[in-house]
Amino acid sequence: MNSQHWHIPATEGLSFKLMKGQTVRITDVEGEQVADFVAFNAHDAKERLDPGVTLDTVRSKNLKPGDIIYSTRYRPLFTILSDVVGRHDLLLPACRPEMYEVLYNKKDHVSCFHNLNQALAQFGIPAAAQHIPFNLFMNTIVDSDGAVRVERPLSRAGDYIELRAEMDLIVAVSACPCAESACNGYNCTPIAVDIL
Repeated sequence: MNSQHWHIPATEGLSFKLMKGQTVRITDVEGEQVADFVAFNAHDAKERLDPGVTLDTVRSKNLKPGDIIYSTRYRPLFTILSDVVGRHDLLLPACRPEMYEVLYNKKDHVSCFHNLNQALAQFGIPAAAQHIPFNLFMNTIVDSDGAVRVERPLSRAGDYIELRAEMDLIVAVSACPCAESACNGYNCTPIAVDIL
């Protein structure tokens, strides 16, 4: 199996095939940049990565090497092999134009929702009503009183996570375009993707 490399420019998206047994590395090129990460069974797009199922099965929102990322059908999609950062998000949906209107009073903002739908279209996967990604490098804090806030990512330039595919997958990644909050350190930057 040949290695592949992609550079996702700031605010843009990418999709690719990942075969069972292959490892993908997602790298925060400059630091403090979130990558919205979704995946679908390559042979049945009705089965997809499910953060809620993953939380239900792993019993923690703080994943670590050796943990499994699960599908909507409670089947393993990925095994985390390596994780330099150790802080990602399983709770929040992909940003979308309506979010920017409600939270920042901005219309027609580029979004992970559109980046992911557009990227997945090349594989014939219909546009989703909503994406709930595995938000790589996103630093979501849940306080003891239940309050939720997003702080600056802990990732630094060159930090990465490596995931091994446990079935044939179609994967999409969006370099999150939100510069309006601490989500990406108020500055959108690229993401690198490597199939090792």
